[in-house]
Amino acid sequence: MYRQGSGSACRSLYGGFVKWFMGKDANGSDSVAVQLAHETHWDDLVILIPVVSSRQKETSSSTGMRESVATSTLLQHRSKEVVPKRMLQMEEAIQNRDFPTFARLTCAESNQFHAICLDTDPPIFYMNDTSHRQVCFKKHHPICLFINLWIWLIFLRFEVSNLIKQLCFRIINYIEKWNRFEGTPQVAYTCDAGPNVVLIAPNRKVATLLLQRLLFFFPPHPDTELDSYVHGDKSILQDAGFEAMEDVEALQPPPEIKDSIPSQKYEGYVSYFICTKPGRGPVLLADENLALLLLKTGMPK
Repeated sequence: MYRQGSGSACRSLYGGFVKWFMGKDANGSDSVAVQLAHETHWDDLVILIPVVSSRQKETSSSTGMRESVATSTLLQHRSKEVVPKRMLQMEEAIQNRDFPTFARLTCAESNQFHAICLDTDPPIFYMNDTSHRQVCFKKHHPICLFINLWIWLIFLRFEVSNLIKQLCFRIINYIEKWNRFEGTPQVAYTCDAGPNVVLIAPNRKVATLLLQRLLFFFPPHPDTELDSYVHGDKSILQDAGFEAMEDVEALQPPPEIKDSIPSQKYEGYVSYFICTKPGRGPVLLADENLALLLLKTGMPK
């Protein structure tokens, strides 16, 4: 059932670090996941997710992958030449808890995934609002005004999508700048088919530095209750030195941008942050009331 649902569901059958075998059978019966390492194997890792959008993505992962398999020549090269080598390198990095190698591979995989999205026909990407502003708004006939209003509403949707994508790119850019400044990867990033970037820190200390940078660039609105701005492990706020909004407002620019042009802040653009770590797989519950899914339908409660 998991395998037929999606690759993500297949991998989620186990906790910790999981390897998904592509398989060869046409019916997919040998496309299975195996656990490489238990969630406690590398429990220093801390995961921070800036949630810029929680809405459903416009192109589903399954649909996008089918289109990429059918049309992307880059994907064909990747599956033959790139993936086998990187899989071995990633397995070794996980077993050795080698964060620099783990981070480089994770970022490279994320970037190549999005390169394949653009290599797909038609390309999978959020439309750029600038390309749509060239549509004619010259005439003032009542019918034209109606059409213009309709097009403007479509543009508004595109501009929101484009803004979300820009925020993801900016987050990645900040991480790349920090990593280059330090001379070794401080944080890994990965962005799947959805709009949100997943950031992975090697330990709690670096995670607090990461949160300080994220709150500097993406502070909440002044009237936001700070405790509600982080979901999951909220203690990261105290570890990073945040007791109240005044602490966020007092943040200084990180050293990697002090000599650069002042960076723009995006107040309220991040809905909230999730702080977590590599988790366990599904467990057998003694009380069905604790289940997150409806037993009859399998749908979330």
